[in-house]
Amino acid sequence: MGYAKSEAVKTAADALYADLKASGIDVLLDDRSERPGIMFAEMELIGIPHRIVVGDRGLGEGKLEYKGRTDTEATMVPVAEIGAFLKAKLCAH
Repeated sequence: MGYAKSEAVKTAADALYADLKASGIDVLLDDRSERPGIMFAEMELIGIPHRIVVGDRGLGEGKLEYKGRTDTEATMVPVAEIGAFLKAKLCAH
């Protein structure tokens, strides 16, 4: 979170967006200055099946948060592995 507030978050989110788009994956980058709860609720309303959260705290640990729409809890995934992780999730469906 904090796309507009953190250059590290913006850079990581933009890079992930470009990587996933280049792989042929439809991506929605929510770069609005809304609270996370609002963004998550709206994602749920429109039925987005996979969520990746890029935040300062996770980046500090070298990880991003992944949560599938039907998952009960989020999973922390190393930044370098998130593309392959998501592709594996997509191929499983």
